Amino acid sequence: MPEVIFTGPAGRLEGRYHPAKQKNAPIAMILHPHPQFHGTMNHQIVYQCYYAFAHRGFSVLRFNFRGVGRSQGSFDHGTGELSDAASALDWAQAINPEARACWVAGFSFGAWIGMQLLMRRPEIEGFISIAPPANLYDFSFLAPCPSSGLIVHGDKDAVVPAKDVNTLVEKLKTQKGIVIDQQVIPGANHFFDGKLEPLMETVTGYLDMRLANVR
Repeated sequence: MPEVIFTGPAGRLEGRYHPAKQKNAPIAMILHPHPQFHGTMNHQIVYQCYYAFAHRGFSVLRFNFRGVGRSQGSFDHGTGELSDAASALDWAQAINPEARACWVAGFSFGAWIGMQLLMRRPEIEGFISIAPPANLYDFSFLAPCPSSGLIVHGDKDAVVPAKDVNTLVEKLKTQKGIVIDQQVIPGANHFFDGKLEPLMETVTGYLDMRLANVR
């Protein structure tokens, strides 16, 4: 799990990178939750997703947004963080020029950033959005949603009520040729306390299903 440092728009960004053994392996990038609420690249859900992709042959990158850990800069309410994510993807693509595809996964704030990145980067062919904060941030930019993906959330989420996520999913489901897979984890709160195992079973099950269709 090599430690990496690369240049972002506000200075140095700190990350962890797992290179795949195959040269043309797909890239995955994992985005962490809100920097002002203890969100870092070492968050348990981010860490577990990182390894879920690594075990499936991806080159995987997770990194700290500006102002978190050893990443330079300061919190920028999403605008700068989106630029950080774009720079991180640029870096991953530069060292994986033969990568055939790209995925993005994010938790909470990271899910919001990841879905914005999806709109800007047509090479992203799949996403995993964990507890996207549909009531806290504007997701209207997803018109239309360019890639199929998984949205997973808990039915006991007090931070982002299930009805708000349902509204988002219903809107996204109207796109032709795009499949949004929605999974609800029973009894899970926003942080999936005590529900990490069923969450990761859902994530890995979705990944395996999508990858089986590729081969």
